[in-house]
Amino acid sequence: MNFRILPPDSAAMAAAADRHLRLAKPAGSLGRLEDLGVRLAGMARSCPPPVPTPVTVAVFAADHGVANAGVTPWSQALTAAMVGAFARGVAAVNVLAAQVGAEVVVVDVGVAGDLPAHTAVLDAKVRRGTADLRLGPAMTEAETLAAFEVGRSVAGGAVARGAGCLVTGDMGIGNTTAAAALIAARTGGDPASLTGRGTGIDDQMLGRKVDIVEAVVKRSRGMRPLPLLAEIGGLEIAALAGFTVGGAEAGVPVVLDGVIALAGAVIADAITASAVRPYLVAGHRSVEPGASAALEHLGLMPLLDLDLRLGEGTGAVLAVPIVQAAARILGEMATFDEAGVTDKDPAT
Repeated sequence: MNFRILPPDSAAMAAAADRHLRLAKPAGSLGRLEDLGVRLAGMARSCPPPVPTPVTVAVFAADHGVANAGVTPWSQALTAAMVGAFARGVAAVNVLAAQVGAEVVVVDVGVAGDLPAHTAVLDAKVRRGTADLRLGPAMTEAETLAAFEVGRSVAGGAVARGAGCLVTGDMGIGNTTAAAALIAARTGGDPASLTGRGTGIDDQMLGRKVDIVEAVVKRSRGMRPLPLLAEIGGLEIAALAGFTVGGAEAGVPVVLDGVIALAGAVIADAITASAVRPYLVAGHRSVEPGASAALEHLGLMPLLDLDLRLGEGTGAVLAVPIVQAAARILGEMATFDEAGVTDKDPAT
């Protein structure tokens, strides 16, 4: 696969770092917000960088065959129901997106059930959910690539419409099982330690989930990234990987949500030889243990840590104002000279 991802512009990053030294504040006093601003300048290839706006949140929805294996108390019917809630604008991600003025795009890439036609839902169904990963590959490589290209196309379309920031969202009952397995397989972490409670399962369900994750990780050891993704699933994770790559190709920040988005990002990172990394912003640290392993693997520090585990893109949306603030500081804050401060060494 060929991707058109430019490395961040080093001259713009150097200019942003220098400007931070001249802004009317003690050097480094805005902490990681300064580092983020420098990264945004590199992504945009300009200093100061533009404020990352408008914002598009893409919620990719799909079902997992493993949901029928007793790893969740919820049925797959909930996925279709939640897509309806997203379409009506009444889910948590809609509320939070409205707060920051973000557009929500809902994409059916693999919901098992039938969905009524709705102008707010993009029908890009590759297949009706994945196969049960316990019994063999969750999907074919052709289906994996098709879902990947759905995400890549959604990212490209959003940027073509003017989006300056992309946010990852997901919905799919059973998807934390697949995400844990993917992250364990790619990071080499202990599958049991990286498998969490997802929707709040009890100890018995967690034990069953761990057994399944351990078995599929053992079975898929040594696989290349795309065959691994096909083996484990899911369709929305493949779409998220494509969405992440598409955002990096467009040169805009991609704000990652929780463990599902991070599983997609780990795959995107692998298939692009880490070319996507400079464009990734970790919105928050999910309580799902696989999320922390993925963040460490990608070299990312989350902007928020609120004990979230809902998904949908909620944690990433909450981080958007911080991302925008990092650009505003560089573009709108006065330097010492502009503020009329002449007797202060900006390097101290």
